[in-house]
Amino acid sequence: MIETGLKDKVIIVTGAAAGIGLATARRFAAEGARIAGWDVQGDVAAFDSEMAEAGGEGVLMRVDVTDSAAVNAAVEEVAGRWGGIDVLVNNAGILRDSMLVKYKDGAVQSMMSDEQFDAVIDVNLRGVFVCARAVTPKMIERGGGVILNASSVVGLYGNFGQTNYIATKAGVIGMTKVWARELGRHGIRVNAVAPGFIATEILAAMPQKVLDSMTSRTPLGRMGQPKEIAEAYVWLASKAASFVTGAVLSVDGGVVTGT
Repeated sequence: MIETGLKDKVIIVTGAAAGIGLATARRFAAEGARIAGWDVQGDVAAFDSEMAEAGGEGVLMRVDVTDSAAVNAAVEEVAGRWGGIDVLVNNAGILRDSMLVKYKDGAVQSMMSDEQFDAVIDVNLRGVFVCARAVTPKMIERGGGVILNASSVVGLYGNFGQTNYIATKAGVIGMTKVWARELGRHGIRVNAVAPGFIATEILAAMPQKVLDSMTSRTPLGRMGQPKEIAEAYVWLASKAASFVTGAVLSVDGGVVTGT
């Protein structure tokens, strides 16, 4: 097994109660890390128990990533509990899909609303900014750290009906590159992961024909699993990736634009 250097490291994972976030928290715990899972939902006792069972230490905290005051307070709580912060995984995200304008039979049928646009921007883009801003001073004080941001393959290639979501995921890539330039001098590495179509709870509710279409666009012929994204996060946070910063790692089964 590769020595990751993550034992006893303090890891914040946002959106940690389910899906990729939970898989990521579990995988870091398996390295003996200390996990602060942030979410607006989830079973606190079950999360803490699962982290211990995986081999680490964990606590699930009720944190809304769009609330700057709440995020700042949570950062202080985590740093006070474990002495600092080593890794932030900005995983929290939501979907509010809609066409920009749906036009049919000579009339506008629907439009993406301001509320749909703003809600996704607030969580998926502003939330990443708020959390990164809050942890950075703690990482500087500690002599370095790692910030990992959740982008998406659709942030690279676009996707039908996801103007708001894609704006955030493309924006996350831009922020990742800026922060890699700004924070490298402080020993902080900043990278993004761009998952493809991953078998999470959100996709489980989609029609089968949509799921089949996603699979057909993936050269490996299947959906990814949350644990496969978690492996990417752990590698990027580890000693093995010590000279990697400003990168966007696609974990997408080979999804190609136009397929």
